Amino acid sequence: MPADQPSRSPSSPVADDRLIVALDLPHALAGLELAQRLGDAVSFYKIGLGMLTGGGLALARELKDEHGKRIFLDMKLFDIGATVEAAVRGLAAFGLDFLTVHGDPHVVRAAREGAGGSETKILAVTILTSLDRADLDRALIREGEIPDLVAERAARALEAGADGVIASPREAALIRALPEAEGKLIVTPGVRPAGADLGDQKRVTGPGEAIRAGADHIVVGRPVWQAADPREAVLSILEDLPR
Repeated sequence: MPADQPSRSPSSPVADDRLIVALDLPHALAGLELAQRLGDAVSFYKIGLGMLTGGGLALARELKDEHGKRIFLDMKLFDIGATVEAAVRGLAAFGLDFLTVHGDPHVVRAAREGAGGSETKILAVTILTSLDRADLDRALIREGEIPDLVAERAARALEAGADGVIASPREAALIRALPEAEGKLIVTPGVRPAGADLGDQKRVTGPGEAIRAGADHIVVGRPVWQAADPREAVLSILEDLPR
């Protein structure tokens, strides 16, 4: 079983830690307003680069320290080892639950050093869920089917010390079957409830399908914050998760 076993929040009869809501909004005030609307329906939030200059780190601290939420900071760090290590050391001081870096082994090793003995789990990005084979060709990424490349990148990142990986739900089962994935986390963006707009995602599945394929956590953004009733959208997603 994964080291970070998903569970319902002890303070809420509704929230389920397997669902991470992405606060892909322009600034912290909008993110806080959405979190307040969702209330006890959500216990885990993702804050990414889009909100970094709009108070994202302050929002992360407020949601965690004042509202008891878990926080996934999605920075996708990539640089030379010393820079990544220093950046992760600073970010880990915020008491984050998850932090993303690119899955290159030298980046993962540096991030692991930076995280030190903190509780921040380092998640390695394999291949972005917005990319397909044509995108990889244009980026000069070597030939091969995306699922195979994702599984190989995941294995190398986990060997380098990652606590888990970020991958499309379509590759979750392949990764879960890897020997290196024993006790590790799989977090899947690219999750869309039935009838939702795909947006810029290309490799997607539904919420329940992603969990059944081996994901520990799913990340959902636009289908929640673009909904007429975001809380109702969350409850619908939770109903789709296997018990």
